[in-house]
Amino acid sequence: MRNLIYMLIGTIFLGAIVAFMVTYTVRFNEVAVETTFGKAGPESVVTEPGLKLKWPYPAQQVIKYDKRLRVVETRSETQLTADEFQIIGVSFLTYRVSDPLVFFQRFGNAGDRSIDHFRRAEEVIRDRLRSAMGEVSKYRMDELFTPERGASKLGELEARVMEQVSTAGEGGQGLTDYGTVVVGVGLSRIRLPEDTTKTVLDRMAANRDKLSKGLESEGQSEARSIVARATSEASKIREFANRRAKEIEARGEREAAPYLGAQQANAELAVFLQKLDLMRDAMSKRMTLILSVSDYGLDVFSPGQMRELQTGALPLPLPESNVQGDSE
Repeated sequence: MRNLIYMLIGTIFLGAIVAFMVTYTVRFNEVAVETTFGKAGPESVVTEPGLKLKWPYPAQQVIKYDKRLRVVETRSETQLTADEFQIIGVSFLTYRVSDPLVFFQRFGNAGDRSIDHFRRAEEVIRDRLRSAMGEVSKYRMDELFTPERGASKLGELEARVMEQVSTAGEGGQGLTDYGTVVVGVGLSRIRLPEDTTKTVLDRMAANRDKLSKGLESEGQSEARSIVARATSEASKIREFANRRAKEIEARGEREAAPYLGAQQANAELAVFLQKLDLMRDAMSKRMTLILSVSDYGLDVFSPGQMRELQTGALPLPLPESNVQGDSE
């Protein structure tokens, strides 16, 4: 009984080993290439997911490639723009395997594992991307970086880099000839060297100074225009006011002519009435009236008058009772 159990376990173990050697599984996100003694043809590509059969190793070997997007990123590299500014950028590229058979034929000599094939492919892609980034030299700094929305040519630069990587390369081959398809290219980080940063800041300061001077000149021109218009308007208003004042004055003289004629009939009365009007106007307001002590009746207010009384130079008036007693 024990021997039977051992034989059953051994059979199961042997069956598992045989099943592992003659079967393999393709996931939904994978494609496989079956090689027969290291060779592969169009019929060797397996795209349908599920459980598959194969001859045991070394007759057949299966290499599976992930068909999802993969990202390749370059190191920081210095690029020169068309106006001789330096920028330090990090670029990236996204790709996927489009033709597993061609991909295997191009990179199968890198090793027996798919990871080795991807590593070798990404070395080639990274070199192509670094070379294609030379397109930066066709653009000026102010074309790539601008404060205006939608005016930057970074998108155009990325499109040209993608075209260079996909269709052009050494020997007239692009990444499409390696069984891959480029999905996107972009710049993940951009910075300026210290010298370039100083130059850019100086240029920005110069642009701001130029802009401020332009605005100041426009303001002065507008101010002069406003002053000229105001002076012209004031001159017109002044001329109209003077003309109107003369008309009113002439009309007043015409209306006053009959009254002046009546006053001329009795000039003294007219003068007396004018004096009354002058006094009425003067007395209606708070005023200080200064009179001279030399005027009649005002000499009693003179300071010297009191001194003359004290010295007896002037007779003092006697009381009324004393005057009556003397008369008796």
